[in-house]
Amino acid sequence: MATVEEIQAPTLDRRLFAELLGTAFLLAIVVGSGIMGERLANGNDAIALLGNTVATGVGLMVLILIFGPVSGAHFNPAVTLSFAIQRALSWSDAGLYVVAQVLGAFVGVAVAHLMFGEAVYLPSETLRTGGGQWLGEFVATFGLIATIIGCLKTRPEAVPYAVGLFITAGYWFTSSTSFANPAVTLGRTMTDTFSGIYPAHAPAFILAQLAGAVVVTLVFAWLYREPA
Repeated sequence: MATVEEIQAPTLDRRLFAELLGTAFLLAIVVGSGIMGERLANGNDAIALLGNTVATGVGLMVLILIFGPVSGAHFNPAVTLSFAIQRALSWSDAGLYVVAQVLGAFVGVAVAHLMFGEAVYLPSETLRTGGGQWLGEFVATFGLIATIIGCLKTRPEAVPYAVGLFITAGYWFTSSTSFANPAVTLGRTMTDTFSGIYPAHAPAFILAQLAGAVVVTLVFAWLYREPA
């Protein structure tokens, strides 16, 4: 059994595995709950989205509680980018985190599809594009990382719950339904189900997410700057 000291100071390989496994679970939750919601909603997209929302929000809380002590529970290249900019994570480790997250995303999609009897991968035909949705992704990512930075500064123990609640709200108040995560976006290009996104539309979403991550990191570095 691992000691408390070992859990508090995990090796890089364990951190990377935690990011891969956590991101895989996140995508399995997002895609799987989308499929279940769509099948049970009898064509009512609002009911399908509600089921997708609740599962994602509460699932994300649990994943952060599980994997937070190991890797920080980023599961998101935009979050990792923010931590690297803040010098809380080296750029070399950040690059490896992103690789693990993207791999985990595709594993999670495959697992969700296999659970529901779908093809392992099937490119999405769901169109998600336009200035409004790109702005939605910028706002969603800005808000997500603002939640993380703000809670880490003031209430670290609240991070899992605050993040889960923000994502739950983001599904409904943003035009894009709050992907807010480049790895999630890439994974969702390979599911032609409720939560999918047409592959050609993913790059604009990812650019908006990365822009949101950079801007919010700079804004909150100023907002929480310590007095000289």
